[in-house]
Amino acid sequence: MKLSDFDYTLPPHLIAQTPSLKRDESRLMIVNKNTQKIYHQTFNDILEFIPPHSVLVLNDTKVFNSRLFGYKKTGARIEMFLLKQIDQTKWSCLLRPAKRVAVGDSIMVSESFSATVLAKEPEIILDFTFNGNFFDLLDTYGEPPLPPYIKPSNPNEFKDRYQTVYANQSGSVAAPTAGLHFSKALLNQIKSAGIPTEYITLHVGYGTFNTVTSSSIKDHTMHAESYSITPDTAKRLQSYHHEGKTFVCVGTTSTRTIESAFMNFHDFLPGKFESDLFIYPGYSFKRVNSIVTNFHLPKSTLFMLVSAFAGLPLIKKAYKEAVDNNYRFYSFGDAMFLL
Repeated sequence: MKLSDFDYTLPPHLIAQTPSLKRDESRLMIVNKNTQKIYHQTFNDILEFIPPHSVLVLNDTKVFNSRLFGYKKTGARIEMFLLKQIDQTKWSCLLRPAKRVAVGDSIMVSESFSATVLAKEPEIILDFTFNGNFFDLLDTYGEPPLPPYIKPSNPNEFKDRYQTVYANQSGSVAAPTAGLHFSKALLNQIKSAGIPTEYITLHVGYGTFNTVTSSSIKDHTMHAESYSITPDTAKRLQSYHHEGKTFVCVGTTSTRTIESAFMNFHDFLPGKFESDLFIYPGYSFKRVNSIVTNFHLPKSTLFMLVSAFAGLPLIKKAYKEAVDNNYRFYSFGDAMFLL
């Protein structure tokens, strides 16, 4: 298939710049791939559509303040975007402007918090010097890595809302946005209805912002992301699978994790693994039965994933209907439930 097959027209004013007033009061489009029917609901109605013999799978990754600003001794301001932790003090990073920084340079964030440039090739490595807990310092001095299409006057304005209520494991540079719609009250209602909730962890990497450039999508190389499943969770997921429960995955990250785990091992094993699974039309889903997701960018791998699940014609129809009905798009936008 061609990259152009996954394009659509989106009026810029439909790109949500702010979250909904309440998490679970965003709009929800129900898309049934079997009946080809589309329904319009509110997100807190989702329980009515979750099959009773289901398990809800969520990604409990936590977005950390991966954007830091510091200064060289010359006074030059340097932006550091933390990508991946190597050990207790070292990180793989992006720097801007990178050409003004040399190996050996120090970048001061505060009097007791600084970084030294260890390498620039093949990747930029920073070694941090600090007192206390590193992630606490990031909370104090850093900024949340909001997507480039969200431009708040204050980057910390939506810090809490760019985080799921169940976020637990720090490591992502982007939120698993489908989960942003779940309030604690709604999750309690789902549990009270007898639907178990399980948490896996997939840390969203910077590669999620990469655009697909290959005209033929099969030539695209998917970035790898780390995911983990605890022993207790793996045991329960195995049990749900053997019981024939419907797997309802919240977000493309949970979807990729469940599909990667089941495809690689034909069951659910505990541990930490890497996934570079690229899901596009023609892919046969192994274990995921339903997906809760947001509305994604044109030509993105996320748009391709939902097209693989429901079929490209139905997804294009749904997106056109969303545009015609003024749905809000992208990270802070409305949601879709694919059945």
